[in-house]
Amino acid sequence: MTHQVTVSEVAARPTATIAATTTWQAFPALWPGLLDEVWDCLRAGGISRGCRNVMLYRDDVPNVEVGVALDVPCRLTGRVTASALPAGPVATTVHRGSYAGLGAAHQAVADWCAAHARQPAGPRWEVYGPHHDDPAEVWTEVCWLLRPDPVR
Repeated sequence: MTHQVTVSEVAARPTATIAATTTWQAFPALWPGLLDEVWDCLRAGGISRGCRNVMLYRDDVPNVEVGVALDVPCRLTGRVTASALPAGPVATTVHRGSYAGLGAAHQAVADWCAAHARQPAGPRWEVYGPHHDDPAEVWTEVCWLLRPDPVR
């Protein structure tokens, strides 16, 4: 799959997340429970749909935030806290298909950055489209925050 990368200036986007420090090896077993906990909190607050799942990778440790883009106010409880996806220049591609291919989408953004002399700022994230049982209908936005363009 070819991933087209675009750059845009984005505003911070409010989220409800649980933050964790983990390892890349442990992360696949960790995130489902964190996401379930966020959704339990939202359902208790009267929200049962309409929020896109997000995973924010603050660095390569990885320090992560797992949760949802929260476009409406909701009382957050327990370990669920208000946060935000970063604002600034962002390189984005859309991955279509199985989540197993997300690594290729991230690699496409990294390759684009190298080819266009743009420096990643560190944080990167995924915003998931609505759930589909058919993997061919699944899509995920892969976003990397960039350092400001020195040419400007």
